[in-house]
Amino acid sequence: MGRRYGGPGGSWALRGVDLELPPHTLVRIEGANGSGKSTLLRLIAGIDAPTEGRVTGRPRRTAYVPERFPAALPFTAAGYLVHLGRVQGLRRAEAAARAAEWLDRFGAARHAGTPLRDLSKGSSQKVAVAQALLADPGLLVLDEAWTGLDTAARAELDRAVGERVAAGATVVFVDHDPRRLAGAAHAVYAVTGSRLRAAPPPAERTGSEDRAGLADRPGSEDRPGSEDRAGSAEGTGSVDPGGDGRFVRVTASGGRLPDAGLPGAPAHAAGTDGGVACVTFTVRAAHSDALLRELLTARPPWHIHAVAPAPAGTGSPAR
Repeated sequence: MGRRYGGPGGSWALRGVDLELPPHTLVRIEGANGSGKSTLLRLIAGIDAPTEGRVTGRPRRTAYVPERFPAALPFTAAGYLVHLGRVQGLRRAEAAARAAEWLDRFGAARHAGTPLRDLSKGSSQKVAVAQALLADPGLLVLDEAWTGLDTAARAELDRAVGERVAAGATVVFVDHDPRRLAGAAHAVYAVTGSRLRAAPPPAERTGSEDRAGLADRPGSEDRPGSEDRAGSAEGTGSVDPGGDGRFVRVTASGGRLPDAGLPGAPAHAAGTDGGVACVTFTVRAAHSDALLRELLTARPPWHIHAVAPAPAGTGSPAR
């Protein structure tokens, strides 16, 4: 498909886009400012129609968070969410309950009765994100949705994204922070010169873009080598040394190790990161996405400190 602005003689914002978005998939879209990322997301979400080609198979419940939320609407925060829930087919009581739940999860419950026009940018962004999540969309499209959110709300949105993907949804997102959901995306695409091209898988990237947390941890990017600090405790579990030989380390805190084990049977070692007690999991790269989804959707959820390739030669329980 393609999208052109300005009529038959106008310039192409996008052209020749051929993209499949299966269920259970998290997709990151990258590109410079003005490259066409937002145009692509609006086409995927159905906000705009392509000039040529077509989009098929869009789920009935599709949700979209724009880069700029139109807050000057004649609703309170809760009233707007209930209204959008009704539009998505929820009963009024169910929509009201889900509105209250999402406002609480994003730390905005006290603003339920506040008119949208009186909300701060951060609070209105929480409402924008909540409206996209309250009806369990099968396709969730996020255009800089984390911008304006506080640290706790950004981490909650990370968890919500993991929950939707684990439940079978497709999530497509753009974010200016290259560390956002690093290591969790199943595919990455870059928009350049009006074309969409596949970018290297996250597990194959090197350098600072790999030292990333799924939840924001201020200052962690300034602590070189934090992904390798696994403490002195002996790890338990086993890692299958087969496959392509690549391993990933996930450092996390706050959750509980399940009795039934984790995807990929990762080795795990207790330690600290910035003074916080944590666990570093070492797992084959092929199982890293499943492990991250399991940690994010656990109850209580894990807080992800870092995701990074394990040192060459890893193939036994971390120590």
